[in-house]
Amino acid sequence: MKVLIIGGGGREHAIAWKVAQSPKVHKLYCAPGNAGIAEIAECVDIGVMEFDRQVDFAQKQEIDLVIVGPDDPLVAGAVDTFLKAGIRVFGPEKKAACLEGSKSFSKDLMKKYNIPTAEYETFDSAAEALTYLETAKMPVVLKADGLALGKGVLICNSLEEAKDGVRTLMLDKQFGSAGDRIVVEEFMVGREVSVLSFVDGKNIKIMTSAQDHKRAQDGDKGLNTGGMGTFSPSPFYTAEVDAFCKKYVYQATVDAMRSENREFKGIIFFGLMLTNEGPRVLEYNARFGDPETQVVLPRMKNDIVDVFEACIDGNLNEIDLQFEDNAAVCVVLASDGYPEHYEKGFPIKGLERFKGQTGYYAFHAGSRFDEEGIPVTNGGRVLGVTALGGNLKEARTNAYEAAEWVEFENKYMRHDIGKAIDEA
Repeated sequence: MKVLIIGGGGREHAIAWKVAQSPKVHKLYCAPGNAGIAEIAECVDIGVMEFDRQVDFAQKQEIDLVIVGPDDPLVAGAVDTFLKAGIRVFGPEKKAACLEGSKSFSKDLMKKYNIPTAEYETFDSAAEALTYLETAKMPVVLKADGLALGKGVLICNSLEEAKDGVRTLMLDKQFGSAGDRIVVEEFMVGREVSVLSFVDGKNIKIMTSAQDHKRAQDGDKGLNTGGMGTFSPSPFYTAEVDAFCKKYVYQATVDAMRSENREFKGIIFFGLMLTNEGPRVLEYNARFGDPETQVVLPRMKNDIVDVFEACIDGNLNEIDLQFEDNAAVCVVLASDGYPEHYEKGFPIKGLERFKGQTGYYAFHAGSRFDEEGIPVTNGGRVLGVTALGGNLKEARTNAYEAAEWVEFENKYMRHDIGKAIDEA
């Protein structure tokens, strides 16, 4: 079969790497792709939001399956466009992707269907939000309602910080229209865990757990980013947590979406907070997480195309989803200055070290070829260096060893990815 992947980041590179292993696939395309994806797929110069061009390409090439990776096209209705054209596609329709596209929608859904989450209030007016904060208990969390590249969440420790946050989101429009509406949420304390799942509209299959590191600097300091590294599995995701979430969170979310006539087919990412009162849902995403995908998929035993098709056809219950009894750690190599101001266009050296290696991967997040065909940096997050190991500590050692294989000017990384492992 011929497969087209929409996207060009580390998530899409990991998906493409996994899809390319399927014996069903004889031709793989990616739009727009990147320098790493180009080694396993034919990259097409079509943007992720150019739906008409994507459909036209899929029809001309007789594509059998389209996989939509990023959040923006999903929330904007990319899947609907392909379905209308009669093209087989993996991902949620627009009416279901609002699970991620609107924080207020997802919070209201959890409240209505008794899915455990933090207390919250929603505001369309900055003045009303500022008035509410005068009597709110600090700290609080401010969330832009719409998509903000994973950065529209502000943790505010004082009233002044919270007021500044409201101004940043709603008046200064740092994240554009995403901040037209905000959610003010109680601050929860505990370990964060990410759990990805496959969903076919009625059935759900849980993947292995992972834990992301969002802050830019060591010690979880600095600004929120799209993710500076991750590990899998999380030692904090215990059998007790799993049982609780299966009873009150996972299937409950799928059933809630069906009840709202928003049947969800695709990936639901559950961001969980393990509080003293039990697990709570921090957020939903309607697609694979990045960089979580880069540690989850290398541990997955199944042919991912089989799973995608089962989700589309509604027979996910027939899939025996399996993962290796090992561990993976991903260290993101970023451009210094990310997530704010950074330079790009620097040659990336050392990538040849990964070729022929078992258990070591360099997933490209922000790269391109220059005029001479040399891979150069092309984003804030450049590479996700992932390594496997028999356990988390071994995987962490391997990942940091491999991170040193790669060099480019202004290379930056955190040095404490997976440090929490030592505390487990």
